[in-house]
Amino acid sequence: MTSEGIDIVLAIDISSSMKAEDFQPKNRLHVAKEEAKKFVAGRKTDRIGLVVFASNSFTQCPLTTDYAVIDRLIDEIDFGDIQDGTAIGMAIANGVNRLKDVEAKSRVLIVLTDGRNNAGTIDPLTAAELAHSLGVRVYTIRVGDQDEAPFPVEDPVFGKHYVSMPAQVDEETLTQIADITDGKYFRATDAESLAGIYSRIDALEKTVVETREWVNYSDVGTRFLLPALGLLLLELITGLAFLRRLP
Repeated sequence: MTSEGIDIVLAIDISSSMKAEDFQPKNRLHVAKEEAKKFVAGRKTDRIGLVVFASNSFTQCPLTTDYAVIDRLIDEIDFGDIQDGTAIGMAIANGVNRLKDVEAKSRVLIVLTDGRNNAGTIDPLTAAELAHSLGVRVYTIRVGDQDEAPFPVEDPVFGKHYVSMPAQVDEETLTQIADITDGKYFRATDAESLAGIYSRIDALEKTVVETREWVNYSDVGTRFLLPALGLLLLELITGLAFLRRLP
């Protein structure tokens, strides 16, 4: 099947700082997941992939048009899947690796994070240069309050309480990543603004992609063929013998 679409990889930060609850009534990761699912639901024929990252990065879902699978895998994203940290360079490299061999005219990587690069073996700007050389456009989204946010702490004695967590985002690097790759940098301070950012990215150009679809079917026509022939033969016989019209 050929269809109009683009290839998009979503890279979502799952480091512990995404537990901050300035995106009420849930934490940053919960809201990021919900808005990512809405974004996927709004696509029609685009291939979507999913990458998650903390101190390292791995592919949660390769490029696919099976949006139900992507939706389920987004739901399964959680803290602790990877050791804590923020490897933005590794996330970009992983996403680019998923996009480098596809033939789509438009190849897009959306990186959502609330921190600065402090882990991994690849510098974010080096990864951005790689993305640019391969024609991958990177959109960076910074989530979180401008200054500080309430962060939940589980205390064995006093139970759950909150401490103030200062913002640690490297906006300059995120902006440079977007500039190098001809993308854009966005800042989301709540769920509404994040939804607006995804709506803006939703207006990307499209190109023709080819997908495969498997369909299971059963041919039931033969069940009715013999009875139909029998009825036709009966009609002929009765018409010639018993039910002939008088002149």
